[in-house]
Amino acid sequence: MNLEQIILFFLGGVLAGIIAGLLGVGGGTIIVPMLVFFGKLPVNAVATSSLAIVITSISGSFQNWKEGNLEIRKVISLGIPAVITAQVGVYIASKASPVILLSLFAVLLFFNIYLASLRRKLIKQEFISVNQDRVFINTILTGGAAGILSGLFGVGGGVIMVPLQMLLLGEKIKVAIQTSLGVIILTAISASIGHAVAGNILLSEGLLIGFGGLVGAQIGTRFLPKLSDKVITVGFLTFIFLVALSLIWQAMKYL
Repeated sequence: MNLEQIILFFLGGVLAGIIAGLLGVGGGTIIVPMLVFFGKLPVNAVATSSLAIVITSISGSFQNWKEGNLEIRKVISLGIPAVITAQVGVYIASKASPVILLSLFAVLLFFNIYLASLRRKLIKQEFISVNQDRVFINTILTGGAAGILSGLFGVGGGVIMVPLQMLLLGEKIKVAIQTSLGVIILTAISASIGHAVAGNILLSEGLLIGFGGLVGAQIGTRFLPKLSDKVITVGFLTFIFLVALSLIWQAMKYL
């Protein structure tokens, strides 16, 4: 890496960290497209993002914990199935072609916009009423989906975990974001181990971006409690829509 790339990777990590703290998405939706833009193979970008997200999510979650905004019980209940299924995602990512990997990532983000929009239509009170008999199953589904996506796309799993927590578990958006960031620590560690065994991780880039994310996550988590649910929701939808478009553009380069 030259000096320009070192600076850009670090600043990209800072931006990813801010996004992680504000939206509970781990930051992979910034990191993966950035690494692909710099010519890294999608599978290496996904794997390296997982490593960077370990550092970013720990930083943001520590700040949430200090402020009393992290429920460890919820993190563990969602994290157990996520850690297991992350290895499924790693296996698929290692076998998929670049076009398929990037295209699936874009499809995931567009689907996530639908989920968040559906949530806005369903909510007429402060929270969605959830059948308590299905909470256990819904928790496994939510954590399991996050784990697969973490291993497959290097995103931590928050892009799907936040809306699923709201839809299936009846969580408010701020609580969902804070819980998601905690679960991402577990999913990212699991995914990083799997990718490291497969030889997919770019260590220097991952650590550089991760430490930039450590700084950014502190900024994002400090601002989250001060923002309204509406602002966060609009920001979340706008962000993932733009990233989805950029991934389609990147995938077309491999055709």
